[in-house]
Amino acid sequence: MTEDTNQNVHSATTDDQLARSFAFEALAEQRRARRWSNFFKFLFALYLIAFLAMSWPSISKNGVFGAEQITALVEINGVIAPDTEASADAVVTGLRNAFEDEKTAGVIIRINSPGGSPVQSGYINDEIVRLRKKHPDIPVYAVIQDICASGGYYIAVAADEIYANKASIVGSIGVRMDGFGFVDAMEKLGVERRLLTAGESKGALDPFSPLSQTDVVHVRKLLSQIHQQFIDTVKIGRGERLSDGEELFSGLFWTGEESLQLGLVDQFGSASYVAREVIKAKDIVNFTPRRDVFEQFAKRLGAEIAARLTSAVPTLQ
Repeated sequence: MTEDTNQNVHSATTDDQLARSFAFEALAEQRRARRWSNFFKFLFALYLIAFLAMSWPSISKNGVFGAEQITALVEINGVIAPDTEASADAVVTGLRNAFEDEKTAGVIIRINSPGGSPVQSGYINDEIVRLRKKHPDIPVYAVIQDICASGGYYIAVAADEIYANKASIVGSIGVRMDGFGFVDAMEKLGVERRLLTAGESKGALDPFSPLSQTDVVHVRKLLSQIHQQFIDTVKIGRGERLSDGEELFSGLFWTGEESLQLGLVDQFGSASYVAREVIKAKDIVNFTPRRDVFEQFAKRLGAEIAARLTSAVPTLQ
């Protein structure tokens, strides 16, 4: 065999080995791509299942598919404000779905909130009143957990009856506006405040300027008007069940045991008690709208930033 022939055989063998190597590598790459594809499909399916579980009304462990009647539950947790789980948009959506379900025998609004925006609380109160008129055969009960203060109580008074625990905190029928003043601190630091406005009161309550008595008078008038709206709403909702005495509207708060004596609540009981013993439909379905994990994070971050930027607004807290 000549030298050229040997070189040709060696070259053919090398090419064959390279072709096999490329083939095996391509096959391995396809297998890796398939595994990653299956992995991402699994993650997507898991996310979809979690999303559906959080978005659809939750079902009690006893099951409600065979139940003829259910107790619809809508929860109000945390501060009542826009872009929170206790916003008017979220709560009203849950309430409408609860009332419109053909199996609903009664609605429970379970509240655990220190209060919040008077506007958001007012929207929810108005919607409860509207839905009660539209569905007169469906009773509505507010059930207080740890706390139902200020804006939370503003909502609760729209219900037919209010239930609480004897250790619950109830009341705080008042309005507040928070702020800080940094005038003296700026003087010590040697910082000059430069504020230009069009409108003599446009810079009202500026934390870096001296507090004007005119501004104080104006804001107190504003708070008094909102407070009176709160008082009127409570009186309409509770009627003659309230005890006499202006202390009820002083901003004080009481235990559930004291609240029962003052007429702020009607009875003691949990959501399960009300469903089982009052509504007579022990199967509870939660109609509270839920957000997925990523939306919750984004919304809470946005709400926190907004709260820092708009702290000087009236709140029912």
